[in-house]
Amino acid sequence: RGRSNGTRRVWRRWTNGRGPALKLSVVMPVYNERGTVLEVVEQVRAVPIEKEIIIVDNDSTDGTRELIQTIRHPEVRIILQPRNLMKGNSVKKGIAAAQGDYLIIQDADLEYDPRDYEALLAEAEKEEVLAVLGSRTLGAAQRGETLPRSAFSVGRDVLTAYFNVLFGARLTDIATCYKLAPTALFQELKLKSDGFDLDFELAAKFVRRARAQGKTVSEVPISYH
Repeated sequence: RGRSNGTRRVWRRWTNGRGPALKLSVVMPVYNERGTVLEVVEQVRAVPIEKEIIIVDNDSTDGTRELIQTIRHPEVRIILQPRNLMKGNSVKKGIAAAQGDYLIIQDADLEYDPRDYEALLAEAEKEEVLAVLGSRTLGAAQRGETLPRSAFSVGRDVLTAYFNVLFGARLTDIATCYKLAPTALFQELKLKSDGFDLDFELAAKFVRRARAQGKTVSEVPISYH
């Protein structure tokens, strides 16, 4: 990882005479996150990867909608939902608009650390890997910590266990926001879910597609706050 030894790897892909092409599309669904969204955008911009940031506002009512429209960075694009269509629908809008080689989903509440992109992307570029999930569970174990217990964490663990039985998988955190794969793959999946269940639809379709192609869905430890 670029941050583990103080060095920074700049991820670029060059095309004939046209300058750097986009390596990564970051799809950021937002809803009433005025207090954190600009900081998250700056954290994403600081990652040394050629990228675009697609912010999809789900009809925020706290001023987020107006705030993001003041952003003037050329790599940032804004999509405004006409009404609250739920998070999954916003993610799908961002996926449809993406132009990068790879795509990752980024929440706007400071729980996830964009510096983890580099490790996720390095894993995704392995020939045998179809898609990569950022595992909060593995990240906590790597740091010798345990994730805080709550009704949400219990639900996460139960759903992950049920998912593994249902799909014959060995994943540790299917509800993670950080899912990274080639953009073309995201756009081919014909996603249906409009709510938070999109997390599970994505994981299921990744696992089924990987099995059909003789590849794997990999996990990388990530930070989580």
